[in-house]
Amino acid sequence: MSMRWGMTVPLSGVPLAEHAAVYSALADAGFTDVWSAEVNGTDGFTPLTLAAAWEPRLRLGTAIAPVFTRGPGLMAMTAAALAETAPGRFQFGIGASSPVVSGDWNAADFVRPYARSRDMLRFLRAALAGQVVDEQFDEFTVRRFRLERPPAVPPRLMLAALRPQMLHLAAAEADGTILNWLAAGDVPTALAETKAAGPDFEVAARIFVIPTEDAAYARTVGRRMIAAYLTVPAYAAFHRWLGREEALTPMWRAWESGDRKGALAAIPDSLVDELIVHGSPEQCREGVRAYAEAGVTVPVMALTPTPELERGGPAALRDLITALGPA
Repeated sequence: MSMRWGMTVPLSGVPLAEHAAVYSALADAGFTDVWSAEVNGTDGFTPLTLAAAWEPRLRLGTAIAPVFTRGPGLMAMTAAALAETAPGRFQFGIGASSPVVSGDWNAADFVRPYARSRDMLRFLRAALAGQVVDEQFDEFTVRRFRLERPPAVPPRLMLAALRPQMLHLAAAEADGTILNWLAAGDVPTALAETKAAGPDFEVAARIFVIPTEDAAYARTVGRRMIAAYLTVPAYAAFHRWLGREEALTPMWRAWESGDRKGALAAIPDSLVDELIVHGSPEQCREGVRAYAEAGVTVPVMALTPTPELERGGPAALRDLITALGPA
């Protein structure tokens, strides 16, 4: 079973300038990792840079840095700087992201995501090792690039993957993979596609956690999250592959017709309970542990705010972090 235990940062409702206490509380509670996301909140590197400076007990990871939103050189420089700041503690997770994040919000052409991810992975492997990269890849060309400050300890490269083709690429060329939006019971299906990986291959998974015993509240929030994500074509295809077409078709049909309320109503409680971990802190901890038992080596919680946290303030958050630690 995994000896790693991660949390997605920054935490909602806590200013970045006040995260030193959060990082200390996480490490005290037994969390080993903090992982950032990069959608429309903070960038993926600033919260980790703060963690590197404030809490040397924690490992750091991006989940993910989108391969379309930065050029190859900038991607390598940013990763190298964080690897230099936290030698041996940084894992660099990259992935395709989505047409909304890449295209609608960052003015990049979201085309051939598999090829872009493959070429970025290959470029980064060479660049972060301090090599001169002078190559015409399928998706971009890099001329005579060499990092001025290559990290003494290059970061492990992780590739976000959903379906077989990307999982095969991760197994063949990355140091690990990052899973997202799947149930603990789905993990073996995904990992069956990574059998070619080496013995040190890491498997991180972002796990959405709503720490409240108010099941109705958790399921209401969970339905909104599921509708927002699983209507994205890549995630819809992922869940078809996992065997959920029958369960999700009513939601997809309502969503496509513009019936947002109908789409939410079409999501059964059983699906929310599969994909969202909720309940008491103890129940949430055990729900996350199920992913580790299924083969995830770095389970990473993504906390969703609850009324209890909003009422309780910093003291409630500290108590929750302690309760969610790998006791």
